[in-house]
Amino acid sequence: MKREDVTFNSDGLKLKGHFYVPDASPPYPAVVMAGGWCYVKELIQPEYAQFFVEAGVAVLAFDYRNLGESEGEPRQHINPWEQIYDIINGITYVSLRDDVDSTRVGVWGISYAGGHVFPVAALDPRVKVIFSIVPVLDGWYNTLRANSNVGLRRLWEIIQKDRFERITTGKHGTIAHSAHPHEAPSTFPAPETWPVFKKFKETVAPNHQHWTTIQSCEYVLSYDVTPYMKRIIHQPTLMVTSWYDDITMTEFEVPAFHTIPSPRKKLVQVGEGASHMSLYDNPDHLKIVGAACAEFATQFL
Repeated sequence: MKREDVTFNSDGLKLKGHFYVPDASPPYPAVVMAGGWCYVKELIQPEYAQFFVEAGVAVLAFDYRNLGESEGEPRQHINPWEQIYDIINGITYVSLRDDVDSTRVGVWGISYAGGHVFPVAALDPRVKVIFSIVPVLDGWYNTLRANSNVGLRRLWEIIQKDRFERITTGKHGTIAHSAHPHEAPSTFPAPETWPVFKKFKETVAPNHQHWTTIQSCEYVLSYDVTPYMKRIIHQPTLMVTSWYDDITMTEFEVPAFHTIPSPRKKLVQVGEGASHMSLYDNPDHLKIVGAACAEFATQFL
């Protein structure tokens, strides 16, 4: 793929991105891609961008503030609403490009950002198409299911201690992205997550850091995008879930999908044996999702 290194401003911070260009005559339709928890632009997004580019759609992938090559402090601090506005500012950036058709811009998100796309689209009518891949939709439910009651008690202890330390020392505590639940506390304690992210870090995404501030974890508990799903009146929406996903919870995603009022919506459930992480490291599953996204973009974007 042809790639341009780009920079755009978001709330006074410089965000670094990659702009992928299709072999077509401009102006192109474009999709702004948004990564999940601790993602950098090199982590899985280029693999999915390839499907869009081959369908004639340009793609912007970028590092959120505080992550990767982008500006912002504290590092590895994930505030979902700041990320949502980074995505909106990414939409503004591509809309101002001479080689993009500003009337044909979509938004794509995976995992945590699979939820972000709903407030983005509800608050930004420039979004013409929505792609939501294995999304986190209700952070409280997700955290409770992922950690169990006993694990959530331990997580609350960590959060409460961090609240006092932030006030008394001015410093943020940190917590692992994922780990085996019997080894260390983490935000998403699925043991299969770290090996996949480790592989990306050692190959294509060296800027990935597998930890965040504890306050980032605290924000998840108040994260709920389901009210925004009910505001998607007309935008075509593709949601992808896995056959069994106990990281972002298939049993919550599917009923939530059916609350979207838009008549132009499609649910793709990757078949038996698919999980959250298999959409990252199983070529067959990645191809199913990428092809579905490209087809939906061709139809509606």
